[in-house]
Amino acid sequence: MNAKTPETEPAPEEGATRRARPEKKVEITDPKAIRALAHGARLEVISELYSTQVSRTATELAAQTGLTPSAMSYHLRALQKWGIVEPAATAGDARERRWRAAGTDFTINSGGGVASPEFAVLDLELDAFRRRVNAYAKVRDERLKKGEPAEASSVVALSTSLLYLTSEQRSELTAKVFGLLREYELEDPDHVPEGAERMATMWSMVPDDRK
Repeated sequence: MNAKTPETEPAPEEGATRRARPEKKVEITDPKAIRALAHGARLEVISELYSTQVSRTATELAAQTGLTPSAMSYHLRALQKWGIVEPAATAGDARERRWRAAGTDFTINSGGGVASPEFAVLDLELDAFRRRVNAYAKVRDERLKKGEPAEASSVVALSTSLLYLTSEQRSELTAKVFGLLREYELEDPDHVPEGAERMATMWSMVPDDRK
């Protein structure tokens, strides 16, 4: 999921590999819709469906978020109301309706207000990333206790830096970063390369106004 302003929206780089599904950006600007996103489970659903471009059932998504299928169905209907997710083709039991992302890219644009609900969404995104890191650390420690070989140090990467950038350079950097990420997206989400592992990424750039 991306939370960025229109001027930082990167254009697809020439020759970049993209998913087979035609690109469709879903942009949320209504403050009520943004507030509706301020729920950890809903953000996890958005991240899962938009990142993988694979349809899921409420039961499958509930298992990932720790909710009951009925509670997840409620959240999916709420996201459908704002055009964020939509029903997908379902084979077999109609009760196991499948859901998919309503587009290929998701953007929150609140206009940049200081008290914007976008910041509540940002807090939840940071919490979700922290939970991913903690979950991985727990699994890694359990493997080490069992005597299993440690993974390479490059499995988890984190880097911070301070840059001085003009408006043009900010746009250029954003386009390059998103262009690079696009190169590694699956052309066919149903065919994952052998040996590939799901990796969560997060990239941000924010003015540093500290004196």
